Amino acid sequence: MVKKLNIVAVVQARLTSKRFPKKVISKIGNYSLIEIIKKRLDRSKLLDKVVYAIPKNQENKNLEIFLKQKNIEYHSGSEKNVLKRYIQTAIKFDADIIVRITSDCPLVCPKMLDNMIHEFKKKKVDYLSNIKDPLNIKDEFYYPDGFDIEIFSKKSLLSSYKKISSSFDYEHVTTFIRSSNIFKKHFVKSQKKFQKLKLSVDTKKDLNNVKKIFKVFASNIFFSFEDILKNKKSLDIIKKQLIRKNMLSKKVKKSQSLWSKANKIIPGGNMLLSKNPDRYLPKLWPTYFKNADGCNVTDLDNNKYIDFSTMGVGTNVLGYGNTLVDNAVKNTIKKGNLSTLNCPEEVYLAEKLIEIHPWFDMVKFARTGGEANSIAIRIARVASARDNVAVCGYHGWHDWYLSTNLNKNKKNNLDQHLMKNLQISGVPKKLKNTVFSFHYGDFITLKNLVTKKKIGVIKMEVCRNTEPNIKFLKKVRQLATKNKIVLIFDECTTAFRETYGGLHKKINIYPDVAIFGKTLGNGYAISAIIGKKEVMVAAKETFISSTFWTERIGPTAALKTLQIMQNIKSWRKIRKIGKKIAKKWRRLFDKYNLIVEINGIPSLLSFTFKSNKHQAYKTLITQEMLKKNFLATNTIYPCIKHNDKLIDRYFVNLEKIIKIISQCENEGQDIKKFLDSDVSSKDFYRYN
Repeated sequence: MVKKLNIVAVVQARLTSKRFPKKVISKIGNYSLIEIIKKRLDRSKLLDKVVYAIPKNQENKNLEIFLKQKNIEYHSGSEKNVLKRYIQTAIKFDADIIVRITSDCPLVCPKMLDNMIHEFKKKKVDYLSNIKDPLNIKDEFYYPDGFDIEIFSKKSLLSSYKKISSSFDYEHVTTFIRSSNIFKKHFVKSQKKFQKLKLSVDTKKDLNNVKKIFKVFASNIFFSFEDILKNKKSLDIIKKQLIRKNMLSKKVKKSQSLWSKANKIIPGGNMLLSKNPDRYLPKLWPTYFKNADGCNVTDLDNNKYIDFSTMGVGTNVLGYGNTLVDNAVKNTIKKGNLSTLNCPEEVYLAEKLIEIHPWFDMVKFARTGGEANSIAIRIARVASARDNVAVCGYHGWHDWYLSTNLNKNKKNNLDQHLMKNLQISGVPKKLKNTVFSFHYGDFITLKNLVTKKKIGVIKMEVCRNTEPNIKFLKKVRQLATKNKIVLIFDECTTAFRETYGGLHKKINIYPDVAIFGKTLGNGYAISAIIGKKEVMVAAKETFISSTFWTERIGPTAALKTLQIMQNIKSWRKIRKIGKKIAKKWRRLFDKYNLIVEINGIPSLLSFTFKSNKHQAYKTLITQEMLKKNFLATNTIYPCIKHNDKLIDRYFVNLEKIIKIISQCENEGQDIKKFLDSDVSSKDFYRYN
């Protein structure tokens, strides 16, 4: 005779929630949350028993007394190792199949539960749940937060316990099972999109919201999920919450509509990966702007935001729409931007850049960073009479650079250096083994490349996520000189942020060639390749030419931008602003007990949560700051318009979000409860 499997619902509960202490004994009508959950689960036709699993400590002693008074069976165990507590509870009550319920779900539905138990048995799986599958990236429909049910075998739980070592997995019971491929799983989906709906109880506000639903059904506490949907009053309560949740989608309706159209007629939707809205807030980001002024941006829906992110991806240190720069450009437009003849401004700009960097002799101009990098590589290859290049950093989209990923050795390609699995279709395979990457600070790898790969050019960023490594950079300079290698510093991002000129000027380490862009024209397209005569004259031996490199708006904007920078010492201002922001970040993260790494020089700041939920936390920051009319992420490129008043306002709003993140990281709250969108896509690693 086959033994009947014992099905036990184990409800975890505690009194020590930091956001809402003693919530489990808070009342809805005549009953506490604990009693309501027990009574509702007792209505299940397939459960054999309902028990509680609580922490065994002094803080939860009153909970133990409460359960005894109510004649509710329980087991007390480890507070932190909740998984072990579940195993002990399952053994104590002889459970073969465990139904996991949390005590913040007073609306848990016995009818839904019985259907799920039936599915669990029918599909013969190890784990079944109505919570979103963490391995499924598709936008599918799941049940509201507050109806969470997980069903799994005791055997699976014991198996997972033997395999995990993470305190996070011990605390959250089923995270390993849910994310592992070794268990057979099934996820129950709903017919409608409810995952944005929050009906669990984490705060007093949540409790009041749930109370409204119970009030609709008066003395009947046994209503089902279907009953809620059929009743007009309870449905109205849900709709009001969904309206609040959908606030952002209505706020950015025009931008999202245009982005949808763009994806049909523009491959990839736009021209720059760093401006893809999925990297900020999928389906909710105000993708397009109407106006930009100072550090304010107005979108197509006339929402006005304060830009505390990258300020045009690092272009506008003087703020958007600087009047003096714009007026200089307007005067140029009146005179004519382009003609059969050359513009004199390119000569004036070349003279100015050499004046600022007297160790250089010659300059070539382009309009973007990527093409400037390609020009520099071409010139350097001619000058060194060698094809092979060693790179460190981000240098654009051109074939020469992406060919790094043709290398089989992942240590020398971009997988560990920039972003995994970059698509490089169309890059000629014959370029394989011509460009090799090395990590910043890894002199041994660079030295080996120089020895074994006939390197003729070393191209690198002076720094990105750290202060410049002076010792390392000096050794690179010496290595290049000794081996007659052309050393190029790509300063498209770092130039004119820490000093009046390239960052190499500040640290007194001089390359053979430097590349400037982004800040050079304060939002107008201009980039420069500046270098020593013995290298730059090689440009005469190779064809490098383009019509629009001769237009005069770019050089005009650059000349005026350089003049303003020199007059107001803009680099000192943005460095001071960056230091202030970094200091406030550190205080905030420490206050809420979060392990966060702050990266970069003061004028190019970012932070990274040392957590596997970094990307979700970053998404939440963007989402909630957007509601407060800030464009914000985990990166800030300060501009001179970021004044103390705006910084204080930024931190008042940021602190509220960091508090939620702390509750997720330190108290086990589910970050997904707070997200209105999918988690944002990962950025370049060097930008994180």
